[in-house]
Amino acid sequence: MLGMHGSSGSAVEFNPMSSHKDNCNRLDYLVERQQQLCGLSENVLTAISTGAKLGIDECQHQFRNSRWNCSTFSNSSNVFGGVLSVHSRETAFVYAISAAGVAYAVTRACSRGELNECSCDPRARVRKTKKKWKWGGCSEDIRFGEKFSKEFVDAREHGDAPEGLMNLHNNEAGRRSIRSRMERICKCHGMSGSCSVQVCWRKLPPFRVLGDALGQAYEGATQVKLAENKRRRHARGKKLRAVSREIKPPNRTDLVYLEDSPDYCERNDTMGILGTRGRVCNRTSPGLDGCRLLCCGRGHNTRMKEVEDKCQCRFVWCCNVECKTCRVRRDEHTCK
Repeated sequence: MLGMHGSSGSAVEFNPMSSHKDNCNRLDYLVERQQQLCGLSENVLTAISTGAKLGIDECQHQFRNSRWNCSTFSNSSNVFGGVLSVHSRETAFVYAISAAGVAYAVTRACSRGELNECSCDPRARVRKTKKKWKWGGCSEDIRFGEKFSKEFVDAREHGDAPEGLMNLHNNEAGRRSIRSRMERICKCHGMSGSCSVQVCWRKLPPFRVLGDALGQAYEGATQVKLAENKRRRHARGKKLRAVSREIKPPNRTDLVYLEDSPDYCERNDTMGILGTRGRVCNRTSPGLDGCRLLCCGRGHNTRMKEVEDKCQCRFVWCCNVECKTCRVRRDEHTCK
């Protein structure tokens, strides 16, 4: 998956004798602007692919206990099956985390010197502070990462259609989740560790932090509808508004969706929904991973399962814990 759409990219074999631009042009699932950006240098496609994988892995972590667990399909032209054809809150999350993943991976590639088009953030060093520290080091250039993600990921979308407006909004929400969470890292300088001067730089947060933030945005996502913007006659006249005036209008960091989610309880091969039959559930949990919710009221089966686990652990001086491996029997609950 590159950007938001699944692809059959694994079926394309690159010719080692061709230039990276020629190889990018062979990726027919990319639109023209994406092929141009892909062809900037040899490492651009690697960074984009890394970002897409970041997004998929984080999606599967965030939804690991949900009825839809962000399942993917390697034998399909769409990595998520047909789920993204429904403009639901799950689709909103996928678009947001994918756009964030591309911005994140490109930003990191810049600071590591893997891309010729960028490096460290040049703006950070010229900023002055009134505190006992100053900017230095290699601040990661999130502005470049955001800009690249916007150009690459948004290139597929059409702002005249409601689904295009929805995708563009969620792409931007994903990118905005990064900048406000950039971390300041400092290192002391001075004689004999006096720390008379601290040099600080900005660093990307762990991607899990972004996934958790977008997971919360998913929970509070706003259902929207297409509305004409009568105040802007000469500008783009279409925008998304909350379906009801009683609902708070979404801001740029909120996720938005157009349609209710499909039924993830039962298998639907057409849409690529696996259902929850056979999923392991937690009998005592009142949450999404609990048997009552995850099994959609169908009940669950219980069987005794023998597993290997660590046991008889002891502390060994210094700094090690040694354990034996024991076989224990546990109850496993699965949805009917």
